[in-house]
Amino acid sequence: MIDLFLSLLQGVPTTLTVTLGGFAIGMVAAIPLVLMRRSRNVILRLIARAFVDVVRGVPPIVWLFIIFFGLGSGIISMSPMQAAIIGAGLVSTGYLAEIYRGGFLALPAGQEQASVALGMTRLDTLRDVLAPQVFRVSIPAMATFLVSLLKDTTVVSTIGVRDIMMFASQGAQASGGGFGPFIAAAALYILLSIPVALFSRIIESRLRARSSK
Repeated sequence: MIDLFLSLLQGVPTTLTVTLGGFAIGMVAAIPLVLMRRSRNVILRLIARAFVDVVRGVPPIVWLFIIFFGLGSGIISMSPMQAAIIGAGLVSTGYLAEIYRGGFLALPAGQEQASVALGMTRLDTLRDVLAPQVFRVSIPAMATFLVSLLKDTTVVSTIGVRDIMMFASQGAQASGGGFGPFIAAAALYILLSIPVALFSRIIESRLRARSSK
């Protein structure tokens, strides 16, 4: 059992790279999307909303196949690892854009108008007043999504990425189809998720404590 667990540990760096890489892409790419959702331009709002709805409506494994077997098969040359990170980034972009939008909606009404009345530009208001608050209130939801993204990365083994699930599948084949490797993989995913889940709960409790003062 120890040998099996050590074998699965070989896939941890890859799993974390795909998860954190995709999450980082989403954190950045979601910013223009949420700004488009808040734009006064109807066309920009519709484009952003359509993008978010399509990204969230298609299963991650389908996006992975489209990117790797579609784009990666001739249009753009990419490795399975690159396709996995791009796929995770695409999914993250759609979900984090909605999380950011929820953060804006959670802010007290009138802050933007008050900032403009004080002579601040819309860019200064967004950068110095709204964005820091949105990020702070969005942290719990972002942490929850990060755990979900970690679990969603299990599909990357289908295109040959040597993550935890890839080593679990190889272990199951070597043992004659036993489910022991998958039980061990499940335990490993739980261990990886616990720190993020605890962080999310701590931040959420602190935010509630501040808001109650």
